[in-house]
Amino acid sequence: MGFIDVFKRWRLAQKGMSSGKKRRTATKAEGVVAESIGSGVWVRFLLYGVFILLVCLFVPSAQRTDSLYSSSESVLSHRVMVCLVLSLAMILYYHIRESVKVQNGRVVLIFGGVMINLLIVWSVVCLMTNNPLWSLDYLFIVPPLAFAPMLLSVLAGRHAGVLATISTGLFGSLMMPETDVFAFIVINIVAGSTAVAMTRKVRKRGSLLRAGFYVGLVMLILAVVFEKIDLSILFSAESMSAEASKIGIVMIGGILTGMVVSGVLPALESIFSLTTSISWLEMSDLNHKLLRRLQLEAPGTYHHSMVVATLAESAAEKIGADASMCRVCSYFHDIGKLKKPEYFIENQGEINPHDSLSPTMSAIVVIAHVKDGVDMAIKHKLNPKIVDVIREHHGKSMVKYFYHKACEQRLANEQGSDDEESKESLPEVDKKSFRYPVAYPSTRESGIISLADCVESASRSLSKPNPQKIYNLVHDIVMDRVIDSQLDHSSLTMGEIKQLIDSFSSTLRSMMHTRIDYPKDDESKSSDDSTMGGSKRRLG
Repeated sequence: MGFIDVFKRWRLAQKGMSSGKKRRTATKAEGVVAESIGSGVWVRFLLYGVFILLVCLFVPSAQRTDSLYSSSESVLSHRVMVCLVLSLAMILYYHIRESVKVQNGRVVLIFGGVMINLLIVWSVVCLMTNNPLWSLDYLFIVPPLAFAPMLLSVLAGRHAGVLATISTGLFGSLMMPETDVFAFIVINIVAGSTAVAMTRKVRKRGSLLRAGFYVGLVMLILAVVFEKIDLSILFSAESMSAEASKIGIVMIGGILTGMVVSGVLPALESIFSLTTSISWLEMSDLNHKLLRRLQLEAPGTYHHSMVVATLAESAAEKIGADASMCRVCSYFHDIGKLKKPEYFIENQGEINPHDSLSPTMSAIVVIAHVKDGVDMAIKHKLNPKIVDVIREHHGKSMVKYFYHKACEQRLANEQGSDDEESKESLPEVDKKSFRYPVAYPSTRESGIISLADCVESASRSLSKPNPQKIYNLVHDIVMDRVIDSQLDHSSLTMGEIKQLIDSFSSTLRSMMHTRIDYPKDDESKSSDDSTMGGSKRRLG
């Protein structure tokens, strides 16, 4: 059968009716395996165990071999501290699990980032303590202490960044000489907190370099406070080079941390299926091939998408959702209309193609734009979150216009028929034929775009809009979606939905404001006419 399928596809490709390729679809078994790996509890516990094992291997092995750790009691207390810090790290991770959207990929990212940071600190500690030419003051300025906090703050949110800050500070302190534990914890936590604060809303890669500069500046100040850098002998001929090198290492190290984070972000986003605000900003370029086609072939849909993007972005900012994601996904949410743009009212001229179609067929054409949009998005390799929004932005709502039209036609046929048998033979209007058979919005951002889409479409029908009319329209549409259970899977609360209604109403009022009528200057016009007439007479 496989050979026959290949031969059929080859024949169709020769006739220009197929690309000759078969789309690969995941089997049910593959889906179960992928889901178990991505969110399985046992896999997660395995990752926890690996992290704990690695910490127990690295941290004790970095301890110094001087008299401070010569006794067995010191070694025992050191291991007890490792266990306590591990327990604290697990408790912290448990409390932030909701904010980082617990999945095994996120677990690998967070624990992996912390382990890489600790591995760097461990390497520096082993190098410094075994080389008498290096001063122990370099233990505080050579390692990129803010690497994991900065990286995880951008990729997984500020809660993950704070977890990385505390974890690297406490675990790293167990590798330090006993007299410098407090200084290392303070420098590490303050530097990490600075990195998290400076990367809260990163929209450009240059912001990471600025964050690295401030991290270096903070570390420099703290190194001076804890006397790891002595500015008083900076101008001394004998010690100037050593102190100047420490200052240079601190500042350059902070900036290099920002550069490295900026460089590895694209790879980690691809590996862990994450999208940062930086990537969303890069994807918002309106010169994308699909958007250019939308602008030229379906200008009405293009304008509709721009307005939906404005509505969704403003609403997302109000409730703390991802505004950049809402804007970009709104640009692409209706690209499926490029298949048959003339069948959608915003692109129609004097001729309406639906006049020659039955209501059921019209509904099929309209509903198909979601499937077409998903196919086009996958073909052009758009972000998976954009594909999800295209699939979900109508939920399982009904194409009400054509449903009511079908009901009216059936009623007219019943009234026009005198035969009872003929009336009974008329087919019933099935609601399922007029519903989008796809998926409900599964995220807050997808729910916001879904609401913004229907609000914008309905607002076009308002005549002589005023603030009260606009608010009533938005309220009725949104609550209709709520009652129809379209938002049950979007994680939007009723409080947030109320804020969305206010935001949509406010944005629409700004867009649909009326202008004053400018009166015609009749006297000026008549005087101009008389002047022109007199001139003509004089010319004559």
